[in-house]
Amino acid sequence: MKASIVAAAAAMVAGVSARAHGHRHAHRMLERRDSDETCGCTTIYSTIYGTDFTIIPGPTSSFTPAEVPTPTGAVEVPTPIAQTCPTPGTYTFPATTVVVTETTTVCAPSTTEVPSGTHTLGGVTTVVTTATTVVCPVATTETQDGTVTSVIKTTTFVCPEPGTYTIAPITTVVPTPTTVVVPVVTTICPGTYTAPEITTTITATNTVIYCPFTSVGAPEPTAEPTSAPQEPQEPQEPQEPPKNEPAPNLGGGKRWAMTYTPFREDGTCKTAAEVDSDVAAIASAGFSTLRVYSTDCDTLPNVGAACRTYGLRLIVGIFIGAPGCENGNPTVASQLDALKNWDGWDLVDLCVVGNEALFNGFCSVQQLTDLIQRTKTELANVGYTGPYTTTDVVSAWENNDVSGLCSVIDVVACNAHAYFNSATRPADAGKFVAGQLSIVERICNKPGYILETGWPTAGKCYGVACPGVNEQAEAIHSIEDEVGSKAVFFSFRDDPWKQPGDCGCERSWGCAQVFGV
Repeated sequence: MKASIVAAAAAMVAGVSARAHGHRHAHRMLERRDSDETCGCTTIYSTIYGTDFTIIPGPTSSFTPAEVPTPTGAVEVPTPIAQTCPTPGTYTFPATTVVVTETTTVCAPSTTEVPSGTHTLGGVTTVVTTATTVVCPVATTETQDGTVTSVIKTTTFVCPEPGTYTIAPITTVVPTPTTVVVPVVTTICPGTYTAPEITTTITATNTVIYCPFTSVGAPEPTAEPTSAPQEPQEPQEPQEPPKNEPAPNLGGGKRWAMTYTPFREDGTCKTAAEVDSDVAAIASAGFSTLRVYSTDCDTLPNVGAACRTYGLRLIVGIFIGAPGCENGNPTVASQLDALKNWDGWDLVDLCVVGNEALFNGFCSVQQLTDLIQRTKTELANVGYTGPYTTTDVVSAWENNDVSGLCSVIDVVACNAHAYFNSATRPADAGKFVAGQLSIVERICNKPGYILETGWPTAGKCYGVACPGVNEQAEAIHSIEDEVGSKAVFFSFRDDPWKQPGDCGCERSWGCAQVFGV
């Protein structure tokens, strides 16, 4: 069955289109256990995905993705609604609202596009630094009377030695490029969730459109966490970076770089004078480089001019904010055109194609690889011959075959936010981020950089990771001490124009005050 994903629904509610430059994070529950204590998770709800799966007994299962109805069970939850369009035409899907009154853990469907062949998907990935036993909830499937049911089960997994382990993945075999559905453990926070009305024109038969929900109002976050959004790993000591490839001339000092988006508090574009004032403040704090995500709001001419005035370098990018990063994507093409028409390449130290595009399912690995190759070719024609990369969360690098992607980038990069790890206190944020950097450097065997890291001043607690002004300062200084010369801090100011997110934190990552500006 051919499937496509309509991500415009979320953008319509947020009202910010492709400006959601950061950040979405994996929400997984996992806890390391060194005793007989359990993590307290049992089978909670089951979701029927459909009956047109084919299950082959044995270690390898093969299935064809089916329609994904709204989950059934004791609690209605805002998982993407699958709308079937049997014939070409224009379809209108009405708005739907779901109110969640208590924190709920469900087995929700996740879609990903894969090429033909055998693929290992899903599961829970953890990194351990010593032999240990992990007890965690995992999403898996069961078959009874020809019906495949996704369920959450508690699994005990023995890690015999240090390393990276994927617990309870699902192996699928597809004969052609296919969008497959994988069950994922998902925590839904209390709040009101809306999938707005969508009108779309379909040109193919038997198309399935997934309409996502967006949180439009949630109660105040509680002081104690209900789940850990990422694998609670103990902060890891950084390892030596690979020695077989010379590092480009990037990084330096304890305050290398800061992310910057030229938006006012209401989401409108700043003027050139406002941008100039911001860049002057960042330079006065001792930073040498700015990272921008895309080309909208006259980013290149305005930020470029200010960087030239105050002696800052630039990291430029192509932002992919919706499914589809093929070379013909008009949003991608317009950003590439803006880069080609710009004349400030002498300021640029790095070009970043995609920000968490793999994790969000906006690109397949091959699509992203192709886009980077195309970008390198076209920008070489206008004078840029510097390094390229893409950046993603560590799990996206670990859970995909990225060997081809590694071959087209010059450095490897990840976004690492210790706040989303429930085992990391603000004082240990630097060790955690350094450990994440060490992991991705080994994956591609290339020099690595952190292109987003920080700590929020508002939101809910995840374990010992709590937001706050003092907590942010402690975390930022910890990161600065450990990996400041290879890290881009997120972000210059708060972003009130964003949705608060399940964490209640997405607007509150501005850290300029930590650096005295």
